[in-house]
Amino acid sequence: MSLERCYLRPLLWVAALLVLAAFSLPACAAEAAVDAAPVPGAATWISIAPPLLAIFLALILRQVIPALFAGVWLGAWAINGFTLPGLWSGLLDAFQRYILDALADGDHAAVILFSLMIGGTVGIISRNGGMQGIVNRIVRWADNARHACLATATMGIAVFFDDYANTLVVGNTMRPVADSMRVSRAKLAYIVDSTAAPVSCIALVTTWIGYEVGLIGEAVSYIADLDTPAYLLFLNTIPYSFYPILAILFVFMVAGSGRDFGPMLDAERRARQHGINDNDQGDSSLAADCEPIDPAEDKPHRAINAVLPILVLICGVIGGLYVTGRDNVGSETATLHDIIGAAESYKALMWGSLLGMVTAVALTLGQRILTLEETVDAWYRGLRSMIYAMIILTLAWSLGSITDQLQTADFLVSILGDTLPPQWLPFLVFVIAAFTAFATGSSWGSMGILVPLVVPLTWAVMQLNGMTGAEHMHILYSAIASVLAGSVWGDHCSPISDTTILSSMASGCDHIEHVRTQLPYALIVGIAALFVCSLPVAYGLPWWTGLPAAAVLLYLILRILGRRPESA
Repeated sequence: MSLERCYLRPLLWVAALLVLAAFSLPACAAEAAVDAAPVPGAATWISIAPPLLAIFLALILRQVIPALFAGVWLGAWAINGFTLPGLWSGLLDAFQRYILDALADGDHAAVILFSLMIGGTVGIISRNGGMQGIVNRIVRWADNARHACLATATMGIAVFFDDYANTLVVGNTMRPVADSMRVSRAKLAYIVDSTAAPVSCIALVTTWIGYEVGLIGEAVSYIADLDTPAYLLFLNTIPYSFYPILAILFVFMVAGSGRDFGPMLDAERRARQHGINDNDQGDSSLAADCEPIDPAEDKPHRAINAVLPILVLICGVIGGLYVTGRDNVGSETATLHDIIGAAESYKALMWGSLLGMVTAVALTLGQRILTLEETVDAWYRGLRSMIYAMIILTLAWSLGSITDQLQTADFLVSILGDTLPPQWLPFLVFVIAAFTAFATGSSWGSMGILVPLVVPLTWAVMQLNGMTGAEHMHILYSAIASVLAGSVWGDHCSPISDTTILSSMASGCDHIEHVRTQLPYALIVGIAALFVCSLPVAYGLPWWTGLPAAAVLLYLILRILGRRPESA
């Protein structure tokens, strides 16, 4: 396909949609105006048009940013009235009102600063050799194929603070070790891929957390009856993030047992019998825009230079939560739960990220590993990796504001509330998030589109069914977790996912081979997460019962289907 055709087709799609909307929507808006709603199209089918357009364009264009902006533009057009002047006014309002308001909000700015600072910290500890120091300590144990797989999985957990850094560092470091132990590149890529996003998605402080908390906080801000801080709400969702947890557990099952099945077993048998050959190597062109931050040459690689800043970051966040919560509660007899519940999570995240960054800079300069100029450059390179995510987040905030003004959740409840049991929401949300992430190749894009819609919808359905008490809050936690977990699942299965491509590249594995061998594992874990955990838990099964049950099921499947590659 020529370059002109590659760009022409998406533009034709967008033009067609705009022309169709220009001719059809004014009539629909006129019909909706009969109800004399304060906002044109509010609480009508028009209210779901912006998020649907965002999803549709994301699937067609496979680009999240223009899809989200188109959704914001359409929503602003609806609010201004579906007229030709309103089309132009909507475009201006989308930028100067909704996007600007999203950036001007103090909580939003705090999330952006936290995310940029932690990205900068990752850049510094990558450049000063701290991250490599962690890796070197773990690699020493990899003296056979099984230990090499377990060491890779352990490194995937240890480098938890960023999925890109995880993938690039672990894959590139362990590739020669895995090759020497005759572990297939496909197996290496699977372990790298399945311990990157899942760990970053649920760890307490990562480059993902600011993004996820920002989305949750914006969605919750439109719910008058729900005053739980966004970070605490995120913490409550972690036990319900069944797929990321089970994906990590299954990696260790596979690595520890030495068993495989399906295409992965064939790849392992070839590697054991014939070693690693050139056909196993990936396409280096995949790395065009994904250069790792290498440690400085001729400098020591000390693990403490990464461990200490991360510990300071985590302790800073925890300390910030305690201090701000205690000040807000104002009672010496308050419980820890009350203190954390009253904490200012955004302020705590900012404190932690700043202290972690300062610690990383002090260690780097104090040991003369890098000059001040080199340290700033490493900080900026790490920070730069977060800008794309922050753009998505800002547009997601804007779309959330639009859907609230158009009363999208109210409309969905009006057509689904009487027919859709609240217990089925986490299941359906998981499937929709997985499909969106699979088709777009972006877990963050899927989260950005769905979280602003799912949270108020779930709460509204719970209200309609009289289920907003503490005994039913697990439904809300599970629905939020389903967006995050479903996005990661779809991302794992998608051949166009950035982390899937990075895993192939860093492991030196053929990309299609990685997708083909990983897909059965991801599907089995995802199905177990859905039917053994998500659905039963929504109906009242404790999460601490569902997770062990799913883990036992996965272990039995591995024992029954799995074979060691050394066996005939």
